[in-house]
Amino acid sequence: MALRTPPDGGNPLDPPDHRKPASPADGAKPPSRPDRGRSRPRPGSSAAGTRLWTWLMIPGTLWMTGFLIASLVLVAALAFGTTDPLGNPQFGLNFDNIAAMADPAYRAVLLRSLGYALLTCAICLLVAYPVAYAIALHGGRYKNLLIAAIVVPFFANYLVRMYGWSVVLSDDGPLLRALRAMGLADGDTKILQTGPGVVAGLVYGFIVFMIIPLYAALERMDVSLIEAGRDLYGGPLRTFFFVTLPATRQGAAAGCVLVFLPAMGDFVSAQLMGGPDQIMIGNLIQDKFFQGQNWPLGSALTMLMMAVLFVGMIGYLRRTRKDEAEAVR
Repeated sequence: MALRTPPDGGNPLDPPDHRKPASPADGAKPPSRPDRGRSRPRPGSSAAGTRLWTWLMIPGTLWMTGFLIASLVLVAALAFGTTDPLGNPQFGLNFDNIAAMADPAYRAVLLRSLGYALLTCAICLLVAYPVAYAIALHGGRYKNLLIAAIVVPFFANYLVRMYGWSVVLSDDGPLLRALRAMGLADGDTKILQTGPGVVAGLVYGFIVFMIIPLYAALERMDVSLIEAGRDLYGGPLRTFFFVTLPATRQGAAAGCVLVFLPAMGDFVSAQLMGGPDQIMIGNLIQDKFFQGQNWPLGSALTMLMMAVLFVGMIGYLRRTRKDEAEAVR
């Protein structure tokens, strides 16, 4: 039997790896070589970039140090101060303002504010999650447009939006008129100057801070996990609780923090949509600084509120670190 000569001119009995490589004259292209002219990063470029970013951070760091941290230090120092007969604040070492934090009236206002903020977080989470889920997984090419339609109205001034919301919730507003027409409310039903009215204002004011982190978490989630969860758990409800919700837990936690922090110190919603029995700690601080002319007591209340917020932030950071450690494992 005749042996065919390979097209590359090598010995037909040689293995393919030992045959003579084709030359350019045979019409084959020589193997490509790496581009020797390609630029490589210089050894000192990384250090130079680090120095550049360090210099760029200096203005922002000085600004934060000078106007944020310094103001907090002044507030903390003023909490131990007193007032003169004319109401002017004076620095000192007086613990009466700190001892006044144990007053049952102040404690009741703090607990009410904490309850309103937590309830606002829960309602925002329940309302924002379906919205973010629908946009992220079913929005298609209209995702950006839908997110813009939600975010852009919140660029308006917060006080203006709260005034508009108070009109909607007023006794003669469109909401109560519609409820009365459907027989779900009578003439004595009120929303303003009630606790639900204050919470409704807080939800309206800060719900966008819950939608954005949830949307980002759902957008990053691998959709194949949901499909695998349906095969594993069977129903959509079990898939949501065992797959979707754990995968977006960090986004939900970030949204709760972004809602809780401003809701805890808000005073506009309680002032416009609440009554004397719905004041929050933000209203109390505003009253001590502007009407009561008792800046040291207002500073002590501010430090009390910040201590509560600090505890919440520590809990969030510890939970985030734990989730990251579990993800690495």
